[in-house]
Parts: sequence; C-alpha cells; structure tokens
Amino acid sequence: MRTTIAFALMAIFALPAFADEAKEKEGKKEAKEKKEKEGKGEEKKETPKFPKAPAFKAKGTDGKEYSLKQFEGKIVVLEWGDHNCPWVKRHYAQGAMQALQKKYTAEDKGVVWLVIASTDPKHVAYLEPAAIDKKNAEYKAAPTATLMDADGSIGRAYKAKTTPHMFVIDKKGEIVYSGAPDNLRETGNKDDLKSNKSHVGEVLDALLAGKTPETKSTEPYG
Repeated sequence: MRTTIAFALMAIFALPAFADEAKEKEGKKEAKEKKEKEGKGEEKKETPKFPKAPAFKAKGTDGKEYSLKQFEGKIVVLEWGDHNCPWVKRHYAQGAMQALQKKYTAEDKGVVWLVIASTDPKHVAYLEPAAIDKKNAEYKAAPTATLMDADGSIGRAYKAKTTPHMFVIDKKGEIVYSGAPDNLRETGNKDDLKSNKSHVGEVLDALLAGKTPETKSTEPYG
C-alpha cells in the first residue's frame, strides 16, 4: 500500500514538471517561428522610391515643340550637352555617346534620348540651333532631339550640374538615375571611354529587362 501511495505521489509531483517542460518546448517553438518570420521580413526588400521627373516644354533645334509629357510611358534619357565642352567633345570624338544613342533609340529598344542645351546665349560656348545640328551631323549623333534651354529653366528643375550630366526616367515618369555617363572617375580612363563601364547603359538594360537599376546616382563630371 505504501509503495502504491509512493508511486501515486511521485506521479502527482511529476505532473507539474511535465507541464512545465511541455510549456517550455511550446515557447521555444513559438520563438523560433517568430524569428523565422522576422528573418523573412528582413530579406524582403522594399521597392525604392524615386523622384518624379519635372515636366518641361522646349523647342528643338529642328524648330519643333517637345514636352516630357508626349513621351509618357516611355523610357527617357536626358543628356546635358554642349559641343564646346571638352568632356562632351571627348565623348563624341571617341564615338562613346552616339554609340549609346544609336543602341538604345533603336526600334527594338524604343528609348527616347533628349539632349538638353542649357548654355546661356551670352556665354562664349553658346551655339545656335543650326550650329548644334551641324556638330551632330559631323559626329553622326543620334539623339531623338536636341532641345534649346537658353533660359536654363530645365537645367534648374533637374539641378543639372555639368556637361555631360545624365538622367534616366523610367516608364512611370520617375528619375531612376542621375549622374555621370560612365565610371571614368574610378578608372581615370579618358582615352578609351568606350571601354569604361557605362552607368547609363547598365541602367537602361535593367529597365528594359523589367528590373530595378542597382545604381541610382553617381557624381557627374565635366
């Protein structure tokens, strides 16, 4: 009888211990599941936010009126240019800039490429529309259009700093890239610009593939 009672008492005292052990296991399981959920949440990347591209209207060197709105739903490249700028000359003399223009404005890509001429008419480097067209013809340049921004309003809206200063606008009308055409600052290679990594090209390739560009901005030079 005493043995039976002893076993009964042991069983009674053991019940809380088993309950505590089960509770502890359950708690650990919940903590593990919570940690896994949090980990998955951390891995999930948020969609980056890009600034809306400022609207503009301007007359092209061809005498036609252009606006950003007319290219709604298309990828647009803005290239601040000045054929009297040594850096712009270098890009065109080596065929680097027009190679990009021809590649991405081709029918299978459908990118719109606008060169913005924001040089003040009073500046010694200013070129009249006819002179710009002549230079473009000499270099076999292939932008969609070159826009005259003599009052600098487009340049100020985009905070363009130099020539060349590049901007890429996606199909949603957001600026997904602003900066230098390539990685010249890192390589120092100015004598063979075509061999430098093209930031603009990489951004356009990503957009055309339906991806978010990795490089959002760089420091422009010029």
